[in-house]
Amino acid sequence: MTGPLARLRGLRVRLASACLLVAAFAALATAALTYREARTAMLQRAQDSVVRSVRDRVEAVAPSVPFPPDQAALERIVALVDTRGNTDHWIVAAGYRDLWATTDRVLTPDAIPTALRTTADEVTAFQRVEREGVIWLAVGVPVTFAKPLNGVLSGVQVYVLTPMRAQMQEEAALVRAARKGAIPAVLLALVLALVVAGGVLRPVRALQRATRRLAQGRLDTRLQVKGGDELADLARDFNHTAAALEQHEARLRTMEARARGFAADVSHELRTPLAAMAAVINVLDEDAAAEHLDPDTAAALRLVSAETGKLTRLVDDLMEISRFDAGAAALHVDELDVAEAVRRCLAARSWSGAVTTHLPEGIRAEVDPRRFDVVVANLVGNALRHGAPPVEVGLGTERRADGVWIVLRVADRGPGLAADTLHRVFERFYKADSARARSVGSGLGMAITLENVRLHDGHIRAANRSDGGAVFTVELPRYARIEVTEDA
Repeated sequence: MTGPLARLRGLRVRLASACLLVAAFAALATAALTYREARTAMLQRAQDSVVRSVRDRVEAVAPSVPFPPDQAALERIVALVDTRGNTDHWIVAAGYRDLWATTDRVLTPDAIPTALRTTADEVTAFQRVEREGVIWLAVGVPVTFAKPLNGVLSGVQVYVLTPMRAQMQEEAALVRAARKGAIPAVLLALVLALVVAGGVLRPVRALQRATRRLAQGRLDTRLQVKGGDELADLARDFNHTAAALEQHEARLRTMEARARGFAADVSHELRTPLAAMAAVINVLDEDAAAEHLDPDTAAALRLVSAETGKLTRLVDDLMEISRFDAGAAALHVDELDVAEAVRRCLAARSWSGAVTTHLPEGIRAEVDPRRFDVVVANLVGNALRHGAPPVEVGLGTERRADGVWIVLRVADRGPGLAADTLHRVFERFYKADSARARSVGSGLGMAITLENVRLHDGHIRAANRSDGGAVFTVELPRYARIEVTEDA
């Protein structure tokens, strides 16, 4: 997959996203922990200050508390504890059994949390409460008698409510500071993530390019090894693999060159004795035809003659393949009438009556006559031997963007080719039917046909007809000049 979607799913984006997420999580977690600790410390300091102030004022008022206290005593306690003259805004209340005195009518006994009232009967207690969207600190302090009842609880509780607006403003300031600090941290994390991803992907991209070069056959490709991490180990493994492939490829090339040289040498050495044998057999064939030999000898002579012919064709084919392998095969082009060349090929082999042709006139081109004759002969001969009549030979042209192409088709009505053999029919010595191991062909005819077509910069392909039979299609491009008449 390529394009924007593939880039979004690429390793660089995933690495950068992972680093960014980790960094962002770390930044946000740090900011959250810092905020929590700072907020806790700030609130604790504010609470301690208020509780200490309330306790000190209550202790200062305690000596003047009569027993039992009345409403007037409670109001005097509230007035002494109240700090309206100070910067802090306190709402003060005092309670004793059913008596209640307060500086603010909204502070009724029901406004004091039950848990706070229960605890404040014996010890100083505090609790945060919310009123109209504002956080208040509620402090309850029990009043003890002075002399002669030092330390004895009087049953009077003093309650103070003070808003924590300053603390809330400081808390909001902490949130804003954390937010402002997190955004640059995330942006910095993004930059660092891209840098880290680029550093990680740089050797990966180098490995990707090297792998592509290796796939193109450049086995001398090597990677520069830096460091001692896993990527460096991967680069070393790649270099070892490439070196091993290069060595194996060199050995295979050497073995292949030796095999081709051996085939060429053997073919060359066999040509001379085969020529002598063919000459002698031709003489003996004349004697057999003139009935100068007894029947058994004549039959043996015909068998030797047939096998010698096969061996001669095999040697000739091996010599031809050797020329292709050595790069010594050359084109000797000449202008010819392509349809006439096909007819001459069929007539020379007495195939004209066995083949149905469609050969438009006027198709002229410059090709190698001998090699074109070999292509036609091999395809038609293969169809006659392994297909079924009628064998059809068709010729035509196709005008394409790069010029006019000659198209030659040879088809038969036989069983066709198995699907698993279509891509192998042009291999050397390959025979689709194992029963044809002793057939007339050398197993090189289709390989030679392929090489001759390639020498013309053309293409050849094998396929099966929809209505039965095999069809071979040869396409030859404009080699030097093609002239097509209007009626062609």
